[in-house]
Amino acid sequence: MTDPLLPREPATPAGPGAPPPQLVRSPLSDGEWHRLHPLTPLLRGGLFLIVIIGIVLTNLRDRLLYIFLPWLAPGVGDEVVEWEQVGRDPIDFIIANNLYVLAGVAVLAVLIVLVAVFYTSWRFHTFRITDDDVEVRSGILFRTQRRAPLDRVQGVNLTRPMIARLLGMAKLEVVGAGTDANVKLEYLSTANAEAVRADILRLASGRRLAMTAGPAAATAPRQAGRVASLSQTVGREITGLIEGPEAPVAELESVVHIPLGRLVASHVLSTSTLGLLFAIVAIVIGVSQGVTWLLFGFVPAIIGFGAYWVRSIVRSLRYSIAPTPDGVRITFGLFTTITEIVPPGRVHAVEVTQGIFWRPAGWWTIRINRLTGRSATDSTTDQFTTVLPVGTASDVDRVLRLLQPSLPEDERALIVREGMHGPTESDPFTNTPKRAWWIRPFSFRRNGFRLTDDVLLMRRGVVWRKLVILPLARLQSFALHQGPLDRASRVTNVRAHVVTGPVSPFLAAVDRDTALALFDDVAHGSVRAALADRTHRWAETDAATSDSAAPEAYVPAAAAATTRAAAETQTVGSVPPPPPGYTVVPEPGEGRG
Repeated sequence: MTDPLLPREPATPAGPGAPPPQLVRSPLSDGEWHRLHPLTPLLRGGLFLIVIIGIVLTNLRDRLLYIFLPWLAPGVGDEVVEWEQVGRDPIDFIIANNLYVLAGVAVLAVLIVLVAVFYTSWRFHTFRITDDDVEVRSGILFRTQRRAPLDRVQGVNLTRPMIARLLGMAKLEVVGAGTDANVKLEYLSTANAEAVRADILRLASGRRLAMTAGPAAATAPRQAGRVASLSQTVGREITGLIEGPEAPVAELESVVHIPLGRLVASHVLSTSTLGLLFAIVAIVIGVSQGVTWLLFGFVPAIIGFGAYWVRSIVRSLRYSIAPTPDGVRITFGLFTTITEIVPPGRVHAVEVTQGIFWRPAGWWTIRINRLTGRSATDSTTDQFTTVLPVGTASDVDRVLRLLQPSLPEDERALIVREGMHGPTESDPFTNTPKRAWWIRPFSFRRNGFRLTDDVLLMRRGVVWRKLVILPLARLQSFALHQGPLDRASRVTNVRAHVVTGPVSPFLAAVDRDTALALFDDVAHGSVRAALADRTHRWAETDAATSDSAAPEAYVPAAAAATTRAAAETQTVGSVPPPPPGYTVVPEPGEGRG
């Protein structure tokens, strides 16, 4: 097997399912089965060994103190002598029966078995990248094979834990379009991981143009050896822990920079901090009054909150967001660096939020709904949905330009002026009628929506301002709900259905007749947007734009015919029927009149 730390000549794909050689840069993307980095068993099984060693050292703590540091614990010696007299301790049994050689052989045998298991697991863990999907095979006794179709890839995340980062290694996670559908490649060398990620995104983009591979990879000089290469990698990565992650070549720098003071202050000015202060005050008052049980109830919670608070700040350090040819690149993390690329068309909902404590500083946060390929119980999902931890209105505008590039300039100005800070006198949003003010007594003037050709905007909240942006091409369905109190005020509630995430596209107290008209407009608009949308194969659009002589050369014939038919239908003034899933369930006796 070729040394993974050294560059090698790119192989020419020969298999029937191999990607086109013009589209791949990494020798690992040739359609053949490859193994992961040889140090993968160390990183994947090293934690297990550390836990075992920790348990052993904990059990031998007093004996080790007695042997090596007796002056630190003078009373331990009597306990050790008592254990030796009883003879029930395994170490005492080995010493008393002079079984040093047998104990050493047993420990060596256990280590050999563990190394053999790890090595065999590494040998049986292979992957390949074909023209259609990414496949991973693993398992010794029970074989498992996972496959991620390239046309369903929602993104490719690159994670570099601290120890792996020092060794110049990283793990890739190909995000699939389903629950627990991700395919993981852990671990690869950092250079290979970057090249493989670029190949996967290039193949998922639908690009079939002839691309000339740069000669740098083929003519790169070989290093002196594996040890020299590893030492250079460790030194470079230690420097990277201080100076920050190296910027990928030919990619723009971050459009948003978050100062450390703002990041810390945003965590201090939060409702969770108020809860922490309340708990501290309750403990002080309770202890002064003799209620000591408060210590056992609140102190663990305070310690847990402090750990979460610090972890949130550390995770948001060195945050960056920048455009790339294959989507939006988001990087965050101080010790464990995570870089994810969200391809175009993978954002299903965007929410811009501002808490009341952030209002004097003018700070906002942005979260998105996207397919993460993880299970609903996975606690790490949230880190892939917050794309702007804290930023100003100008930062929000720059991030929205990356997430929703198709919005016209006048709509962008309206989002900041009316959607985030509004309403003003010339409010273009349709708000809750005054007769239903009692349903939203504080926010009825701000509670409203606006529909454009591309997106549906939902604005609500006064204490916590929220603006939800829903791309019509990503909308799954749209529903109206009306209860007895709503019916008495002739209003209804609207809810858009998108993929699961932190964004809740819900709006209450909308005028009934207005909501029915909105239902039809959203149904027709979503059909038109879905027919015209080509972001799931974003390179086809780029190719069609750059090659005016053959604009449909990179679009499937059926899709092109559908687009032309839809355009002809819109020309004569009719609209396509609403898609399946767009249903209204009126209350008994309710009609449109």
